[in-house]
Amino acid sequence: MKSRIMYIEAKTGGLTGPARIGRVTASKSGATLYYQGKAFQSLKGTGFKSNYFDVETGEHYWISGPRRDGRDALYATNIQPDIDADVADEYWAEIRQQPMSRRS
Repeated sequence: MKSRIMYIEAKTGGLTGPARIGRVTASKSGATLYYQGKAFQSLKGTGFKSNYFDVETGEHYWISGPRRDGRDALYATNIQPDIDADVADEYWAEIRQQPMSRRS
């Protein structure tokens, strides 16, 4: 299975929700993503402001690749996502391409 750093935002509370940056593993087809013991399946374009759902709870999520400019949310917000400790260095160095002194 392939893994990569991705942006994960819960959409159950409305248009914006709690967000994280973390390492996600994808199934061979890419239709199912795995993160912290949860499985997310693609809504295949049928979701309202979301593109995946939690297989166990049915809650909707926006999951996408992170952007270099940090504007990862589907809608512009001032909320900064939590970044998992195991991907923080890689996220800042390779995706955001920012030196240690500019990291927030």
